[in-house]
Amino acid sequence: MREDLFLRSQPARANRRSASKPNTPIEERLADEARFFISWLDNPGVAGAVSPSGRFLARMMARYVDPHKAGPIVELGPGTGAITEALLERGIAPGRLFLVEFDPGFCKLLQRRFPGVHVIKGDAYQLWRTLRGRLRRPAAAIVSSLPLLLKPEGQRLALLAGAFDCMNPDGCFVQFTYGRVSPVPRDKASALDFHAEASPLVWLNLPPARVWIYRRQVQAENSVVQRRPNPAQEFFDKLKLGTEKIHLDLKKEIAAAKARLRIETRPGQPSRRGRWADSAFTPSGKPSGIDRSHHLR
Repeated sequence: MREDLFLRSQPARANRRSASKPNTPIEERLADEARFFISWLDNPGVAGAVSPSGRFLARMMARYVDPHKAGPIVELGPGTGAITEALLERGIAPGRLFLVEFDPGFCKLLQRRFPGVHVIKGDAYQLWRTLRGRLRRPAAAIVSSLPLLLKPEGQRLALLAGAFDCMNPDGCFVQFTYGRVSPVPRDKASALDFHAEASPLVWLNLPPARVWIYRRQVQAENSVVQRRPNPAQEFFDKLKLGTEKIHLDLKKEIAAAKARLRIETRPGQPSRRGRWADSAFTPSGKPSGIDRSHHLR
């Protein structure tokens, strides 16, 4: 219930700059596109994308961060700051934001674009070492734009576990992906006591993307968030159950028909051909004229 409240709420903007400039001018957006593309050409494994996240995807990620929950907010791989801007618009004070960026050029841009925000040049995959001595208290949430699908599965799991070591027990790890499934395999995450849930697909991003939210399993089980039922999903669930029932009834009817056929054929009774073969008479009742005595020898 509380999560629904803060997901729907629209708190005041964090600073005057965000309020007066809610959208990045077209000139800056084009420049950001160029910077991102050049960064991708230099190191595609680090950049992971050829353009920054769109504002609709950035807002989707920011909506899962509760601005009223105490503690710093850590952003991994902020790039040119598209999601940083959405977090500020969400109501996160600049002093609570810690941006971990590997590219030195992006670090300078972020420091210039977002005064008051803490920019840390470091490796997000060595998060504990990168944040050591930086945070005075555990983080409330970690928001990631890292290209996880380009990394081995073991490294992804290690990143998730390391992120939760830096967070409060009720913290969440927010990650977007262009893939169709969770960037951290759900069965492996569940084995580590993490619960994963997906956002609606962000169709207005190019390409369309989805946000995944990871929480500790205990926190997810104790959550009291009330979700409204989806009528369409309920309809398809009922349709699936009805189809399965029809299929089962059909199988029973087929099995019963086969059983009736077996009874009608009476396997223990000799066939008409067998009776005439054992008789010295033809079907007309006349002797066949065939000596069958040699069969008795």
